[in-house]
Amino acid sequence: MSTDAVLTLDRLSVSLPKGADRSHAMQDVSLAIAANEILCVVGESGSGKSMTANAIMRLLPSGVAIDGGRILFEGRDLAQADEAEMRRVRGAGIAMIFQEPMTALNPLRTIGDQIGEMFQIHSDLSRSEIAARVQSLLEEVRIPEPKTAAKAYPHELSGGQRQRAMIAMALALDPRVLIADEPTTALDVTTQAQILALIKDLQKRKGTAVLFITHDFGVVAEIADRVAVMQHGRVVEEGTAKAVLNNPQHAYTRQLIAAVPPLAAPAPRVFSDEAILSIEHVSKTYRNGGFLGRGARVTHAVKDVSLTLPKGGTLGIVGESGSGKSTLARCIVRLIDPETGVIRLGDTDLLKLTRAEMREETRHIQMVFQDPFGSLNPRRKVGELVAQGPIVHGTPPAEALTRAKDLFKLVGLDPASIDRYPHEFSGGQRQRIGLARALALEPEVLVADEAVSALDVSVQAQVLRLLADLRARLGLSIVFITHDLRVAAQVCDLVAVMKNGEVVEAGPIGEVFGNPQHAYTQALLASIPGQGFERDRAAAAGPA
Repeated sequence: MSTDAVLTLDRLSVSLPKGADRSHAMQDVSLAIAANEILCVVGESGSGKSMTANAIMRLLPSGVAIDGGRILFEGRDLAQADEAEMRRVRGAGIAMIFQEPMTALNPLRTIGDQIGEMFQIHSDLSRSEIAARVQSLLEEVRIPEPKTAAKAYPHELSGGQRQRAMIAMALALDPRVLIADEPTTALDVTTQAQILALIKDLQKRKGTAVLFITHDFGVVAEIADRVAVMQHGRVVEEGTAKAVLNNPQHAYTRQLIAAVPPLAAPAPRVFSDEAILSIEHVSKTYRNGGFLGRGARVTHAVKDVSLTLPKGGTLGIVGESGSGKSTLARCIVRLIDPETGVIRLGDTDLLKLTRAEMREETRHIQMVFQDPFGSLNPRRKVGELVAQGPIVHGTPPAEALTRAKDLFKLVGLDPASIDRYPHEFSGGQRQRIGLARALALEPEVLVADEAVSALDVSVQAQVLRLLADLRARLGLSIVFITHDLRVAAQVCDLVAVMKNGEVVEAGPIGEVFGNPQHAYTQALLASIPGQGFERDRAAAAGPA
C-alpha cells in the first residue's frame, strides 16, 4: 500500500446476493490513489468498476455488502463507518459523479436547488452567496445560459447538460477525492474534451485524487496517470498509463485495447439506391416560459432538415449535445410531431398517420433509447419487456418469450436472466436489453439514439458486429445517432453533422471524416480524445 495515498482500498471484497451470476461483485481489490493523481479503472460491463465506486461511498444496493477488507480515508476505515459519519464524508471529503444523471437528479427540484443544497448542508454561506457559487459552477462546467439552467428542472436539459450539472454538484465543495463513474459517456467529443480538461485542471489546482471509471481507452490515454484493469471483480493488471496502453501484460487488457474502434472508416459498402426513409424539410421548435406565448424563449431544435436513408444503409447523425440529434430521432418515430416537413417510410408519410395507425406502423420502425434505465419499466421483468411488442402485434406469449431468450443471446446476455428486473443489471447490460426489445419485431428501420454509448469497448464491438449482421441478414436500415465519432466511422455509410438544429455537412462517411469541409466538423474531429495513442498503436502495427 502507498504511504502517501489519500484513499486506499485494502483487499476489499463485496458479496452479491444468492442467485447472482457470481458470489462477489469485487474480491480482494487493493488500490491506492495519491493526491494530484488520476487513476483510471477500466473493464467490461459487470467487471466491478462501478461497484468499487459504490462501495467507497457506501451506497451499495440492498443485498450487496462489504464482507472483507478496508477503505482507508483520512485515518478512518470507511468500511466500518456508520451512516452519520458517511454523510459527513460524502460531498465534502469524497464526491461522486454518477453514470446516469437522470436517476441521480431529483426530477421535482431545479438544478440550482440541487447544487445549492451541497452548500446548505456543508457551509454557512448566505442564500445570495450560494446562488453566486451555483452560477459560477455551472459556468465552469460550460453549461450555456447558466442563470436559466439553474432554474430548469432535469428533464428540461439535454443529456449532456444533465451530466455537466452532476459534475458541478460533485465539484461544489472541492473534495479531496473525486470519483467519476463514466462521467463523459453521454457527452459529445467537444464537451468531453472540456470536461476532461476541467477535471485535470481541478486535479492540478486542488491536488485532488481522482478515481476515474471509464470504458473509453481514448479517455484513458488522455487523462490517466495510472490504470487498473478489472475483470470479474478482480484487478488483473495495474500500472502507469504508458505501460498499460503501450505494453499490456494481461491477455484481457490486450483484448480490450484491440476492441477500440479506429477513427479511419472501413472500405465503402455497396447498398441500394432505393430510399427506405426520407426526411424532407423537417422543423421542430420549442417555446419555453413567457405569459400566453409572449416573451417565450424560442429554441429551433430541428431546422429545415432533409436527409435520406437508403435501404440497407446506415445513416449516422453526429453533433454536440443540444444540436438536435435526439429531437430529430423522436420526430422520425413520432414520439414528438414536427411543425413542418415530411417523413416517409417507404411510400407512407408517417406524419399523416393517426396515432392508432402509427402504433401499427411501429412494427416497421423501432427505436433504441439513449437512457436505458428511463426507458425500461422497473416493475416488469426484462423478458416481459422484450416480448411485449411482439405480443401486442399478435405473437403468442410463449413464442414471444422464446424469441426474447434468443435475442438476449444475440446481444450477449444470459437467456436465463429474462426473469430479472432492470435494476438488477449494470448500465451496459440495460442498454443491451433496450436493443433486444427494439429488435424483437424485426423492423425495417432501426433508429438508434446513442445505442452503444453506455457499453464498454468489447461489448460495443460485439453489438456493432450484431447490427452489421442484422443489416446484412434482414436488410435492416439504421439511423445511428452517436457522439462517438470513432463508432460512427466504423458503422455508418453516410453521416450528417448537426449544429444548432441544422445539418452543416453531410455525405459518405469516408469523405466527411477524411476531408471535412465545415469548420464545425473539423473541430469535432480534432476533439476526439486519445488520438496520440491511436497514432502510436498504428505505428507499432506497421504498414497494413
